Amino acid sequence: MAVLGLTAFSSAHAQDRLLRFGIKGGANLGKLDGTGYQDGFKLGYHLGGFAQVNLVKGFGVQGELIFSSTKTKTTDRFSEIYNTDNLNDPDNNNKKISLNYLSIPILANINLGSPRLKLQVGPQFSALLSDKNALEGSKEAFKGGDVAGVAGLWLQLPIVNVSARYIIGFTDVKNAGDVANSSNWKNQAIQLGVGVTL
Repeated sequence: MAVLGLTAFSSAHAQDRLLRFGIKGGANLGKLDGTGYQDGFKLGYHLGGFAQVNLVKGFGVQGELIFSSTKTKTTDRFSEIYNTDNLNDPDNNNKKISLNYLSIPILANINLGSPRLKLQVGPQFSALLSDKNALEGSKEAFKGGDVAGVAGLWLQLPIVNVSARYIIGFTDVKNAGDVANSSNWKNQAIQLGVGVTL
């Protein structure tokens, strides 16, 4: 009986632990929403680490440092849509582009009736790591940073965690100035991840 009581106490204590660290990774289904880019999410990946702080019962904060790779592809009429000296190179048509970001999400963790299942919401700040010369004829087609909103679910098992989230960019990441088409380019992603809590 004493052993059972001690086990139950240890389990409850682990759930309410003030500070947790871990690593995570998984699929990054991303797209660049804007005129001239193919619609639909394309498969990439993400990996990184996280730290959780439980502030009060049922509520905490989670910070992460994540490397993510987003894939996209231009349409076969991209150079006609952006008919300027910046982007009208025919080599930009049907071009595969990989945008690699270092992202810092800062998320509120809200228990959904159980300490194991959490709603996560908050902002994400990202820095572009990949070569900005992704498009021919433009030295800086993409801005160096992005600000986004994140919403999703986190399932905290004793060691393993599982997450699913939607990320929508607030920033127009187009940095090729004075283009004929004024469409914003905004990142979107669905992230499905698995991690280990240390």
